[in-house]
Amino acid sequence: MKPIRLMLVDDDPLVRAGLSFMLGGADDIEIVGEAADGTEVAPLIGEVRPDVVLMDIRMPAMDGLAATEALRKRPGAPEVIVLTTFHADEQVLRALRAGAAGFVLKDTAPAEIVAAVRAVAAGDPVLSPAVARQLITRVTGADPQLDRRRRALARLDTLGEREREVAVAVGRGGSNADIAAQLFLSVATVKAHVSRILTKLDLNNRVQIALLAHDAGLLDQDA
Repeated sequence: MKPIRLMLVDDDPLVRAGLSFMLGGADDIEIVGEAADGTEVAPLIGEVRPDVVLMDIRMPAMDGLAATEALRKRPGAPEVIVLTTFHADEQVLRALRAGAAGFVLKDTAPAEIVAAVRAVAAGDPVLSPAVARQLITRVTGADPQLDRRRRALARLDTLGEREREVAVAVGRGGSNADIAAQLFLSVATVKAHVSRILTKLDLNNRVQIALLAHDAGLLDQDA
């Protein structure tokens, strides 16, 4: 199998060196490029063509949030894992909404960071819907949710009944196999529904489906 092509983006050269040493030791991961700021990401992406980008949030000229938003709009964009030093960071939530596949803390155990890169490369988010809901609660606090809920419900109203059921099941953390068993569908049909949901709602991944279902208040209802 071809190694996972990984690009590192962090303004701290010591952090980049540490990540490069740690991740480069994995047999199935190849470090193909490094950038010190978000402004360097776009030019380098076309040159090194990574599968996954490990993106720091706080950088001086262009932060990781803006870089992630720009990157995920590109056709065939690589997946993005954002790096942060805070578990409940509002910018992390915004990065997930921008299309990042998840986040890892900078003090995460090396084996877990390696596992996160592998998971994202395989198409699986590294932030479970349960953790996504916890993060939302922590970063939004007592902020009014009514307008956000109305907007989320309006977007979900564009889905068919079965697609909506699948979206809620994704939000609750179900795998394709779990959802298939729950809704009496084939796994292939669930995959097709997920694909249509992403297309209809202009979303990038399952994490964003989970966030939207949470915003709509559908995950608080009885299963």
